[in-house]
Amino acid sequence: MNIDWSLLFTAIGLAIIFEGLPYFLFAERMPLMLIKLAEQPPKFLRFIGLAAIILGLLVISFGRSLIF
Repeated sequence: MNIDWSLLFTAIGLAIIFEGLPYFLFAERMPLMLIKLAEQPPKFLRFIGLAAIILGLLVISFGRSLIF
């Protein structure tokens, strides 16, 4: 198995960028949003996590289909 390290680090970098965007764009609102998230039941958080995983897989699938 040959790992494309450049692609791996690019993906990790993009993930970090997307994680940081809400804190940069909505710095004043993020503490309240985090408190609201902490108050949610685990079932809701699992649903949000699963939705994010599925969305990520769809984006990856779409991106890979664009490569000839």
